[in-house]
Amino acid sequence: MDTESHRDLKLLEAVEEDSRVTQRGLATKLGIALGLTNIYLKRLVRKGYIKCVNVQSNRISYLITPRGIAEKARLTYEFMDYSLHLYGEVRQHLRAVLQECAAADRRVAIYGRGEAAELAYLSLKECGLEPVAVFDVDGGHDFLGMPVRPLRDHDQVTYDLIIVATLESSGQQVAALSKDGVPPEKLFPLRRVATPRRRNGQGNGTRD
Repeated sequence: MDTESHRDLKLLEAVEEDSRVTQRGLATKLGIALGLTNIYLKRLVRKGYIKCVNVQSNRISYLITPRGIAEKARLTYEFMDYSLHLYGEVRQHLRAVLQECAAADRRVAIYGRGEAAELAYLSLKECGLEPVAVFDVDGGHDFLGMPVRPLRDHDQVTYDLIIVATLESSGQQVAALSKDGVPPEKLFPLRRVATPRRRNGQGNGTRD
């Protein structure tokens, strides 16, 4: 599922859940700029998936249409199918590396505390490993009963590998973690994205 379709799905879900939601509220839910949210909403209105209703002189309410409900159902099915394939790919990718870590008695940490982190934790357990730490931008949270430490504490923990637990393209996050002092060779993104080969044929696929 591409980014545009995923945003359409999130917008339709949010409008169906709360017709009083504002554009600013939608922007926050999607984590995108207000102007971009406005563009997406206008496109959904043009397609007949959402309609605008003036409830006050200065307030607009968004309602999902029957056509929008049908589109949301289609996108939901597409997202579920995409997620199942993605989860399977990530699990296979993780299992191969974590089996090597278990055999070499390597210490593994997790960065993140969302669904992707839960997937990483489950894969660790399947290989007989326990995370030595769970990091996030800020600490003070719990993750499956374990304290989440702020990333700035990473140099206080002995680890051989940090799983970058996100199912999104992780290139920017890996770069940010490297900038924060995490050795790049110890970072392990969940998703593998091959880069184009060099013209001389010597290039190797790398993870994004």
